[in-house]
Amino acid sequence: MPKENTVPAFEDAEMKQILEDLLANDEPITTRAIARLHSKVNAASSITRHPGRSKLLAHYQERQEQYRSWSGKTSTQSKAVTSAALADKDMRIAELEQQVALLTASHVAMIRAIGELGGFSKWAQFFANYRESRIEQERLGALPLAKVTHLTPPTRN
Repeated sequence: MPKENTVPAFEDAEMKQILEDLLANDEPITTRAIARLHSKVNAASSITRHPGRSKLLAHYQERQEQYRSWSGKTSTQSKAVTSAALADKDMRIAELEQQVALLTASHVAMIRAIGELGGFSKWAQFFANYRESRIEQERLGALPLAKVTHLTPPTRN
């Protein structure tokens, strides 16, 4: 399973811009290069010792490695072979997106059915230890959104 390609949550807009520029220009992403270009960070150790900056640096270095790997593959192949491989990957992405949509819809239907049968609290207890899974399900839209209303029992006269 491929690694997720999301940017770490650390907020240093200037550092992110420097990293994006280095990546776009295919310049080596190093702590010294960042320190040289950053207005506030003057030393490479200011990046390596800071957990957020270090994680952001590692993320962009990994992306650069992936880009260089792909560019190395495409430079040795003909345009026709590269185009065909890209078309195949586009088809595979579309197929996977369709599968995710189907699985999301079926997951929502399953949770609604469990909720209607009164078992949603048990389902929620089961996933209490899987917080990341629930967050990802919410992000994918795989959890139904519903307003909960408490019903009062009817009064007998």
